[in-house]
Amino acid sequence: MYQNNDYNNSGNYSSSYDSYDKEKNMEQNYNTYGYGSTGDYERKSYHYDYDEGKKKKNHNGLKVVLALVLIIGLVAGGAYTGFLVGTTRLVQSNLKEEMLPAKEEQKETVATPKKEAQINTTDTVRAIITDVTDVVEEVMPTVVSITNTSVVTTNFWGQQFTSENASSGSGFIVGENEEELLIVTNNHVITDSTELKVQFIDESVATAKLKGADSSMDLAVLAVPLEQLKSTTREAISIAVLGDSENLKVGEPAIAIGNALGYGQSVTTGVISALDRQIMVEDGSTVGSLIQTDAAINPGNSGGALLNVRGEVVGINSNKMGGSAIEGMGYAIPISKAKPIIEDLMSRETRDKVAQEKKGYLGISGLDVTSEVSAMYGMPLGVYVAQVYQGAAAKAGMMKGDIITGFDGNKVAGMEELQGYLEYYEIGSTVLVTVQRPTAGGYIEQNLLVSLGAQVQE
Repeated sequence: MYQNNDYNNSGNYSSSYDSYDKEKNMEQNYNTYGYGSTGDYERKSYHYDYDEGKKKKNHNGLKVVLALVLIIGLVAGGAYTGFLVGTTRLVQSNLKEEMLPAKEEQKETVATPKKEAQINTTDTVRAIITDVTDVVEEVMPTVVSITNTSVVTTNFWGQQFTSENASSGSGFIVGENEEELLIVTNNHVITDSTELKVQFIDESVATAKLKGADSSMDLAVLAVPLEQLKSTTREAISIAVLGDSENLKVGEPAIAIGNALGYGQSVTTGVISALDRQIMVEDGSTVGSLIQTDAAINPGNSGGALLNVRGEVVGINSNKMGGSAIEGMGYAIPISKAKPIIEDLMSRETRDKVAQEKKGYLGISGLDVTSEVSAMYGMPLGVYVAQVYQGAAAKAGMMKGDIITGFDGNKVAGMEELQGYLEYYEIGSTVLVTVQRPTAGGYIEQNLLVSLGAQVQE
């Protein structure tokens, strides 16, 4: 702010100009000193003529005396006046010198422009990719729509009613063998199905069969007999290229393609929001190592492909894991972790569901060992064998207290899943059942060969 030598708060000149007023007053009082053209003080002479026009008398002696007195007075007065003026100028000069640094500092503050935030730049130009038409055009022939037809039973006033229910999902073509076209999807997309239909890019539809499934990773592989496909369809489709999810970086672009809401294939874009996410799914279990993206993954997108900008599959979308509670947070199974499981499922024997009267049974009753029960009691996840009946399981050596964790190479997480596997096996089929048997030190794993039998009446 301005100091005393500038304007004060009332808008008047401050004390530095008072010195000027005092000098002006002295000039008027003494009539001997004033301002010259250069700003310095200069000597002025004033001539006073008294009784001008009158006849002057000749008083030479008196004039001499008066002249001497006047000279003495002027010298004394001039010395005194010079002292006052000199003192005034000295004080004023000192004041100016003391105030000068403040002025300069203030001037520098006002004149210096504000420093703005600096942005570090590099010579490399990185573009944000928004046009994915080329990638979509290349990848779309690999993506399929899946329709799951199942039978739903409802109870109304003590009576049971059944009805057909159709649900939608997605998948992508992962390979083929001499007889089949192989498609990857989520396990929950095909659960409880009585019929599975696959629609390709040319809108042709074929019936699919289950090749294998892994409920713990929510993965399944379907098989479509090549004999069902027209030549035009085979020319229109292509096999997806699997990428490497281990090299993903947070912030890189992501593209999701799938059969959203069952309306047909659609494309959403976003970025990789996070890696190695752990979330809790509907059954209370925790699923880890997931890819998080803000590309919209809606119902029907499950089983579809999450792609990078090169058109490589880096994840398998799962709406089950994301749900609809929070917007902008979708999840996908990393393709690098899914590859070994997919390869195993592709090598399985393709099976059709068998008729109810031909379905084989183990001959047990069981309870689910959920993640909460497992954590509380230190039990393995699976099916707790509560009762063993006369029949297949008893003959194979299964005991009450065993926990079934595997069935014919498939992981078993609960009773419903175990019953789902049995729908593909006829009476008399021999399967390998893995159990965890309790011992004094914990549990030991045992593999039992079970020949499935007819349903046991409890």
